[in-house]
Amino acid sequence: MRSGWTGLPAEARRTFVDTNVLVYAYDASETVKQPVARLLLEDLWTTRTGSLSTQVLQEFYNTVTHKVARRLAPAEAREIVALYSAWPVVVIRPSLILSASRLEEDHELSFWDALIVEAARIAGASRLLTEDLNHGQSIEGVRIEDPFRTTEPRSTTAPFERR
Repeated sequence: MRSGWTGLPAEARRTFVDTNVLVYAYDASETVKQPVARLLLEDLWTTRTGSLSTQVLQEFYNTVTHKVARRLAPAEAREIVALYSAWPVVVIRPSLILSASRLEEDHELSFWDALIVEAARIAGASRLLTEDLNHGQSIEGVRIEDPFRTTEPRSTTAPFERR
């Protein structure tokens, strides 16, 4: 497991990872999207530019232990949550809920999507990886990128390994 990140170079821009990207990386039934998600996450580990929120970690745990075709054992899912808790994690606090509710109104988003966008903004992310919003859209300075628009992996590097 990697240790916590102490800082980023000023030129490094954070990337916020939504739940679906994290789930696809560990969902063995997603044979097309899994390699794409794994390559993205490996790059974020290498560059130390990934971030996420407690919402993402909660949704990830619930999804991979209850909703995917090939469920993970709870202990394995907990290990993955612990792994990603080394990243900068935005904690969902009441103030974040309130600002997300305003974002929901201003941009006509679902509340849960607004909460993800607001957490990405709070994290200092310049981009948000998700398939749940409009690719190319920019909301409050966060650019939305759907990494699964093209389902071909960008390279054939070594298999993804948990750290």
